[in-house]
Amino acid sequence: MKTSLKYLILIVLMTPYISRAQMPHDAIYMGKNQLCVAAMYGYSSWDHYWENTFKRENFNIGTLTTQSAMVMPAYGISKRVNVILSLPYVWTSASAGNLMGQKGVQDVSAWLKVKALQMGGFSLHGIVGGSIPIGSYVPDFMPMSIGMQCRTATLRLLANYKHPGTGLYLTAHGSYGWRSNIKLDRDSYLSDDRLYSTNQVKVPNVYDAAVRLGVLRKGWQTEVFAERSACLNGDNIRRNDMPFPTNNMQATLVGWYGKFQPRNVGVNARVGYVVDGQNVGQSTSYTVGLLYQISFKKKA
Repeated sequence: MKTSLKYLILIVLMTPYISRAQMPHDAIYMGKNQLCVAAMYGYSSWDHYWENTFKRENFNIGTLTTQSAMVMPAYGISKRVNVILSLPYVWTSASAGNLMGQKGVQDVSAWLKVKALQMGGFSLHGIVGGSIPIGSYVPDFMPMSIGMQCRTATLRLLANYKHPGTGLYLTAHGSYGWRSNIKLDRDSYLSDDRLYSTNQVKVPNVYDAAVRLGVLRKGWQTEVFAERSACLNGDNIRRNDMPFPTNNMQATLVGWYGKFQPRNVGVNARVGYVVDGQNVGQSTSYTVGLLYQISFKKKA
């Protein structure tokens, strides 16, 4: 905490200019040799979930809560090419029953975002990303698990239009994600009503799509969004059983995002709610973050 505080003070003193925070799903870029670090806290909870398409509750779990603390630096290689990293610490808990939650460092992720085309207010972006698990968490103890323990690779195409005068923008993206097999600490498992005598599990690949409508002005941003994510295949949660990494998990989420960053230090917040799903919890999620930016450009 002392080191983080010293770093924040150093940033405040060294960077008296307008800053912009960016994510892997937006059309905002850091300038060349600029670094923005986001420290974020996330909270998500649900007490109802979809067992296949049947919506139910489970009194052996009560309310499941997932919390996370994450650091996300973004660096401008150029004004059209940015790299983004993230590393979360995650912990889970249930309000009822005997299942103990997990906690620990999850997966390190990296994204490369490239502005491929700019024509007036319209822009087209290519984004490639991936993640590698670095924590020793257990993946097949769902819903208490903090992750899948699989390596991932994602390709994303993002289109954005921003009105030059008002700052009103519309963003849409689509992604495809590859996920590696995972290894369990047992010799067999059940999936799709079959018994597999192996400790290797094939995790389904995924896709996602989203649309965002908002306003981006100097120092602040606000938007509403809708996101859809789903596996390409997989089985369903068996009646009165626990979830498993092979499940076909699908979710539709709506929410709001806002940011206030008039200078080098800022804050952001996000609220999301799952309105429909399959083999997932109907969660309500909140995220708040602190943003601070520094420039490595040499002064004249």
